[in-house]
Formats: sequence, C-alpha cells, structure tokens
Amino acid sequence: MKAMVLAAGRGTRLKPFTDNMPKPMIPVAGRPILEHIVIQLRDVGFTDLVINLHYHPEAITEHFGNGDKFGVRIHYSRETALLGTAGAVKKIQDQFIGPFLVYYGDNYVEIDLDQFVRAHHDAAPVATIAVFPCDNPSMSGIARVDDGQNIVEFVEKPVPGSNAGNLANAGVYILNPGVLKAIPADRPSDFGHDIFPELLRQGQNLKAFMLSGRVIGVDTPELHTRLERYLSGRKRHA
Repeated sequence: MKAMVLAAGRGTRLKPFTDNMPKPMIPVAGRPILEHIVIQLRDVGFTDLVINLHYHPEAITEHFGNGDKFGVRIHYSRETALLGTAGAVKKIQDQFIGPFLVYYGDNYVEIDLDQFVRAHHDAAPVATIAVFPCDNPSMSGIARVDDGQNIVEFVEKPVPGSNAGNLANAGVYILNPGVLKAIPADRPSDFGHDIFPELLRQGQNLKAFMLSGRVIGVDTPELHTRLERYLSGRKRHA
C-alpha cells in the first residue's frame, strides 16, 4: 500500500521556528517530526511514499533525498500554490490504483498501522479515519459515529456546545481510489472541511478507527514543547 505524507504547510503559528523550514521539519527529540513519521511507516512496511512540497521544499528534499538512507522510496509532489489536504492527493491521483494511506506530516500519532489496515480491509468502507477523544473539539475536525463505528457526521471545528461529540480527526486515513472522484480538480479542497462531508452526503460509508495512544500535533509552540517532553521522556526510559 502506498502512503502519502502531507508536508506542504507553512506553520505560521510556529514562527520563528518556521522562518526557514516547513513545519514537518521542526526537530522533536533529535529529529524532524517528518522523520519520525517516515520511520514509523517504514517499520510496518510502508516503503513507497509520496511527500508533497511547497514551503522551503529544499529542507525536505535535502534531508530525505530519494529515501534510500531511510529504507524507503520517496516521490515528491511540488505545489506552486497550496492545494489543501485533498487537493494535494488529487494532483497525483494516478499514483493510487488501490487503497492508500494519507498521513498528516505535522502530527505525532501512536497508531497500530497493521491493525488499521486490517480494519479497513475487513469493513471495506470508502474511507477509514483514525480518531481520538479530544479535550477541545472546537479546535479539531470532529466525527460523530454510531454504535457500529460508522461516521454519520463530520464537522470541522464545531462551535462550542454543539452535539458533534469529541472524537477528533487524527490526520491518518486509508482511502479507496473512489474517494478521488469527490475531490474537485479545479480548486483547493480539504478532507475534513470539504470531502468527508461530501462523501457522507453521497451516502458513502466512512468508518472510524478508535485510537488509544497519544496524538500530539506541532501546530503551536506549546504543543511542540509538549511533544518534545513526551518523546524525550520516552527516549530516556527506552
């Protein structure tokens, strides 16, 4: 199964860290967050990767090259203008002839990827979305699910007090190629804001995959510090 890691974002809330590098290249516990992700994918057999680029692309290409030194093969997709999480996938849709993984390159996610793939294979939805309970739903994309873990509603950053629930999008998906048909080719689009709600309107089946481990982004200096402390602590006790 091919994997696409989304790494084109600017990370404006992380300045000055991101003055000269894209957000996924910010070091955490001695290596860029993107390197943590590449190694995580490699260790469970995802060795054919696509990484999209936009802001300071050389920071990524010079570090990873073609992927050989990390035990993977990397193809790069350059975006002259940001296409959004879904638009980035649409741009290279010919790369995906079967189910594929999408992984946001600025998140640290503790996930059993083998189990994730099996769950998608067994249930056979058009998309399986990793979710986790969060403390502040209004800052995340939120999936409302039924008793069978079917997603019945997907709301991006719901207003406080709504009944959307607290299961947040972890930024890790397995998608069937049929999802690509719902992504417009003529404008940027986002999975959480545009595509997942559209698939639900079409009556497509989206499944939630519940996570029990940590999910920590690096969207702000505070979250970066939190992740640094967590990973450095794990390294000391390993």
